Amino acid sequence: MMRGPGARPTRRTALGLAALSAGGLLGGCGRPSAPSDPSTPPTSEGGVERIEYGSDAAQFVELTRPRGASRGTVVVLHGGFWLEAYDVSLARPLAADLAARGWTALAVEYRRVGGGGGYPATLDDVSAALDLLADRTDAGPVVTLGHSAGGQLAVWAATRRRLARWRSARVVPTHVVAQAGVLDLRAAAEQDLGAGAVQAFLGGPPLEHPDAYAVSDPAALVPAGVPVRCVHGSDDGTVPIAQSQAYVAAARAAGGDATLVEVPGDHLDQVDTGSRAWVRTLAVLDDL
Repeated sequence: MMRGPGARPTRRTALGLAALSAGGLLGGCGRPSAPSDPSTPPTSEGGVERIEYGSDAAQFVELTRPRGASRGTVVVLHGGFWLEAYDVSLARPLAADLAARGWTALAVEYRRVGGGGGYPATLDDVSAALDLLADRTDAGPVVTLGHSAGGQLAVWAATRRRLARWRSARVVPTHVVAQAGVLDLRAAAEQDLGAGAVQAFLGGPPLEHPDAYAVSDPAALVPAGVPVRCVHGSDDGTVPIAQSQAYVAAARAAGGDATLVEVPGDHLDQVDTGSRAWVRTLAVLDDL
């Protein structure tokens, strides 16, 4: 059951225990679960609409509308190191909370590693899901908000139209909020973040797949062309804050608008709607 603004999800500790039960593979990046039942998405004040953008079972979004006028649209991209075990259920509490605060929220499911995803399919899906907003009627910004691996996808989405494969993309976000984002894929691969998750996503190490890294790595695609806000926990042991620090430094050196917002807590606090980290994220959205 979804809760209103300020309420905590079922239990933050349950997220950590579930991650530990996966043998520490993701180190708390999210909650592994059986595939969610997309026929019964959660409800919020304005209701939830499931929209499919492809024939695969993982190619759908859940659109949550607020009551009354919308402040804009937030595209919520869940994390989980791009792995199939981690699904859109991670995005639902955030989407419901955002809708209760007046935002239109688009929670995106996409093909993931182990289920037909990885490079370039996962990127294709995120691009297609975002393009569903091409004919939207509400005003306001379009913000991509992503946690962990979703942070990589959120920043990448802002840059994709300069890349040959995605040049015809219709919708580019006006702003990006990356929560504990994996934003330097080469460094993440070298540091073996997620126990080889980056290599699994891109097909191998950087030296063997330079083209995949070149078109997927936010750090290689600076500046993004839109404002990027990197929200990162000071105690994050899963995706080190150095990932956001390095991205912001590179983006600014390239003339981009990028800011690091350091928040209290660890990796999981970023997706806990009752945490101080989430309150700070909401403040970032308020300031866009």
